[in-house]
Amino acid sequence: MNPGLRDEDAARLQECLSGGGVAVFPTDTVYGICCDPDDERAAQRLYGMKGRSRRRASAVMYFSLAPALEALDDLPASERAALEALLPGPVTLLLANRAARFGAACREDPATLGLRVPRLPERLGALASVTRPVMQTSANMSGEPDARALEEVPAKLRKGADVVLDGGELPGVPSTVIDLREFDAERRWYVLREGALRATAVKETLAAL
Repeated sequence: MNPGLRDEDAARLQECLSGGGVAVFPTDTVYGICCDPDDERAAQRLYGMKGRSRRRASAVMYFSLAPALEALDDLPASERAALEALLPGPVTLLLANRAARFGAACREDPATLGLRVPRLPERLGALASVTRPVMQTSANMSGEPDARALEEVPAKLRKGADVVLDGGELPGVPSTVIDLREFDAERRWYVLREGALRATAVKETLAAL
């Protein structure tokens, strides 16, 4: 059984990101591949490895909620409440990118930010010490199935990455994508992809705010 990640693994990931590298890593859903969300050269390399269109956006992930809320200091109170209710969790939240942050990640629609804060199981808890955000997408070739174990990550990605972290077998269901861009003005939200969190649970959570 995989014992999980250690503090040294988190330090390796952080060093990789600060040096412009690309890493394969485990999340609360599936394996991902990541780089610095402001590093265009690293982003181009990541997209090339995956065979992903360089015009497509990628989500930005924080490994704990506090630094995400600190960075997104222009959130209206209603959106902040929604984030605090849904995160950490197996969701990707689409938000208005009011300050045009993370240019390498938000390329398809610079006005929109896709935000992830995973609910890390204990064996992946060391990642919570990674304070910087990452631009992340699933560790697969574009259009291919998601990887729930490291051996399911294509060899091209494992060999091409600067750091590869093995977190053992993951649930294997991708995050639920929730559009919150109209939540503050209209109290409207949309589930664009139902994944690890059921749409009924999203509805119950947001209706209670």
